[in-house]
Amino acid sequence: MELSPSVKYGLNFVHPVLMWGLLLVSLYAAYLGLKIQRTRSAQGEEKKELIKGRYNVRHFQIGSLLLGFMVAGSVAAMGVTYINNGKLFVGPHLLIGLGMTVLIAFSASLSPFMQKGANWARMTHILINFTILGLFTYQAISGVQIVQRIISKA
Repeated sequence: MELSPSVKYGLNFVHPVLMWGLLLVSLYAAYLGLKIQRTRSAQGEEKKELIKGRYNVRHFQIGSLLLGFMVAGSVAAMGVTYINNGKLFVGPHLLIGLGMTVLIAFSASLSPFMQKGANWARMTHILINFTILGLFTYQAISGVQIVQRIISKA
């Protein structure tokens, strides 16, 4: 089934919009994670007040959504690129995106260990997620450059 040129062109913008949204959601997830750390180290009334925020539940839920949408967005982007060009463009944006997809899966896989109190898993989770945030920032910049090229060719 052949897609119309306008649909093919419009599909180019689904991934960038989704990923910019996920970058913002990632920053919110990081904020929630920091609140969890603060809750863990707090004492007395401060701890009781922080527990009411249910940061751990919200962080877990947001993280689950991030995992699903990041994997789906990565696969969809490769599909759209292939549909529109008949090939994938192997370069830093694709390779870093694939690496981020693997990293977020590893990060999420640490959840059962963290729930059992494994500090090594918690520290690894934090390290992986801040690495993802750094890579995500690079991806946002290189993605804007790609979108500009698509627009200029239209």
